[in-house]
Amino acid sequence: MVSIIAILVMIYVGLHVAVALGLASLVGVWAIRGTFEVATNLLAIAAADSIASYDFGVIPLFVLMGALVSVADLGRDVYVAANQIFRRVLGGLAIATVAANAVFAAVTGVSIASATVFTKIAVPEMLRLGYRPRFAVGVVAGSSVLGMLIPPSILLIVYGIVAEQSVGKLFLGGVVPGIVLAVMFSIAIVAMTRYMPGFVGAPRAPEAGEMLSPLRLAVLLGPIAGLIVLVIGGIYGGLFTPTEAAAIGALGAFVIAIARGRLSSRVFWNVLSETGAVTATICIIFVAASMYSRMLAMSGLPGTVADWVVAAKLGFYTTIGLYLALVLVLGTFLDSFSIILLTVPVMLPILQAFNADLIWFGVLMVVAVEIGILTPPLGIAVFAVKSTLNDPRITLNDVFAGSFPFVLVMMVLLVIMLFFPKIVTGIL
Repeated sequence: MVSIIAILVMIYVGLHVAVALGLASLVGVWAIRGTFEVATNLLAIAAADSIASYDFGVIPLFVLMGALVSVADLGRDVYVAANQIFRRVLGGLAIATVAANAVFAAVTGVSIASATVFTKIAVPEMLRLGYRPRFAVGVVAGSSVLGMLIPPSILLIVYGIVAEQSVGKLFLGGVVPGIVLAVMFSIAIVAMTRYMPGFVGAPRAPEAGEMLSPLRLAVLLGPIAGLIVLVIGGIYGGLFTPTEAAAIGALGAFVIAIARGRLSSRVFWNVLSETGAVTATICIIFVAASMYSRMLAMSGLPGTVADWVVAAKLGFYTTIGLYLALVLVLGTFLDSFSIILLTVPVMLPILQAFNADLIWFGVLMVVAVEIGILTPPLGIAVFAVKSTLNDPRITLNDVFAGSFPFVLVMMVLLVIMLFFPKIVTGIL
């Protein structure tokens, strides 16, 4: 328990999450075993075992695919097509942003990528057509969370590796909640447009001259639809493992980017550098979290907590509710990966004692964790929108305020998933 407090204090004063986890683990094992040599050996073993895995290869490959998709400018094509489809709906441009985010999520797997891409594409267009700045940035930030729920999701992959669950089943479990969340966002947008005009603004529909033919729509949606069918269809159809599907998807995105003339040698080097940076960040957190979970196993804390929960007769829903509340609090100052890697090893014995479905729990946890990327003070997606927009007229508080209605919608989905697990497991 001292180690948990120490980690939170170290993070709060500014240490990187991986450094805080690793240092607490090193000192913890040293205290438990009484020898520094064992502690340093643990560091070496954790560094090798935690990421030296075939399954872990899915992460850099999906990150690479997402980066190539962004370079190929497929996000803009999807947005233009969605805008055409929803042009006559109340709040149609905002709904088009949600729909485009949902489609884009199916080939990226990272919320920050969606937030960055659609800040550049959607916000200027929404402002041009009469939406208020606060609402425009809120729609982009809020709908970006779909990137971590709709498969392929990097968070679901990380959870699958930590909890030793099938990544394919986790992807399948995330499909319906992802679609439901996109629909709930759209309903909320229609309601806000009708009943909260002071918040939304006075949007007008695009001019009639901007209509696109069905053939043009097919051309715009064809490449990204092909990638989705190739990757997600390949996994669900049993043709590829998730790692193989990620490799095939990266190759497909590479071909599309070349075919569209968007991939010069310099751009490709930047893509590889970005992929390496993201992967390295996840890797070092993985190594530190592996050390910490091993230290916890040595201390006996997970088993002790599980026994205490059972003995206290808290009940399944009370236990899950308290855990989700903890995740929401952690989300205010920790990134999504760190929350999963820090808390899942402690929670797994408790879930096993309750005989809970770990696929359902993984998807439920991702929704809870993603709320954290929209809440202050950390709010990574909010910071991504603000930094990408680079407009002094729109403050960080504007982005937080604009995304708040979407946080409420996600909490409603969290409650629905908690009491109706079939929304996740029904498709398995």
